[in-house]
Amino acid sequence: MSQYELIAFDMDGTLLNSQKEITPRTLAALKKAAAAGKQIALSTGRCRPELTAYTALVPGIRYFICTSGALVYDVHEQKEIYKKPLEPELVRRLLEISKEEDLMVHLLDAESIVQTDQFESMGNYGMGVYKPMYERVVTVWDDLYEAYCAAPFPVEKVNFYHRDPEARERTKERLREAGLPVIMVNAEKGSLELSAEGVDKGAGLQKLCEYLKLPLDKTIAVGDADNDITILQKAGLAAAMGNALPNIKKLADAQVSDCDHDGCAEVIEKYLLA
Repeated sequence: MSQYELIAFDMDGTLLNSQKEITPRTLAALKKAAAAGKQIALSTGRCRPELTAYTALVPGIRYFICTSGALVYDVHEQKEIYKKPLEPELVRRLLEISKEEDLMVHLLDAESIVQTDQFESMGNYGMGVYKPMYERVVTVWDDLYEAYCAAPFPVEKVNFYHRDPEARERTKERLREAGLPVIMVNAEKGSLELSAEGVDKGAGLQKLCEYLKLPLDKTIAVGDADNDITILQKAGLAAAMGNALPNIKKLADAQVSDCDHDGCAEVIEKYLLA
C-alpha cells in the first residue's frame, strides 16, 4: 500500500478540465481513494461557496485549503481549523487603490461578493468562463466600496481582475508604493490575488497536517501554476500536471497528463493507491 495518506488538489487547470468539470475517470478515482480511507483536500484560490458543488459530487472531499491558504476548513464538521484574513482597514485601502484602474473586484470569504456592473461585464476582465459558476454562488452588491465601508469585516482574500497584464502590473506597482502588507500572486491572464502576509497554500497544508497529526511526507500535492509552488514544496510528493507552467514541472517530483486527459486520476492510481 502507498505511503501517502492525504492528497491535495489544486482546482482550475488541475482537478477541473478546460470546461471546469471533473472528468468521469478522475471522479471514479476520487471515490476509490475515499473508499480506501485516504484523505482528500482541495487546495485552491476559490472560497467556500464556490466549492460546495464539488463536495456534493465527491462526499469524500473533507478538507479545504481554500482562498489560497487563508482558510483551512473541515467540511464534515463545518469547522474552521485555521484562518488568517485581511483585516478591514487593509481591505478598505485595497478597495481605494482598485478605483485607480478599470478592474473587477472580488471579495472571497464565507460569501463570494462582486459588484453588479462588473459582474455583468466580467468577460471584459478575462473571467467569462467562470460566469456560470458565479451566477450560482455570488452575492452581488450595487456599490461594493460603499457597502463594504459601511459594514467592514475581515476578508479571506481579495481578487482584482484586470483587462490585461499591463493593467495588473500598474496595480501591483501602486500596491508596492503604498507599502501594504499583502501577498500578491498572478493568476489567469490578468488576475491579481491578494492575501495577508504569511498566507499561501503550503502554510495551509502544514496547518492541516498539524491538525491531523500527519507528517508532511505522507502527503501529495498536485498543481499547475505559481500559486501552487509553496504546497508542492511542502508535500511529500509534488505532482505537476501536463499543462503546468515550465517552472512547476521543473520543481515537481512527478509529471502526469494534462487536466483534459485525467492527470489527477493518474496521480491517484500511480501514487496514492499504488
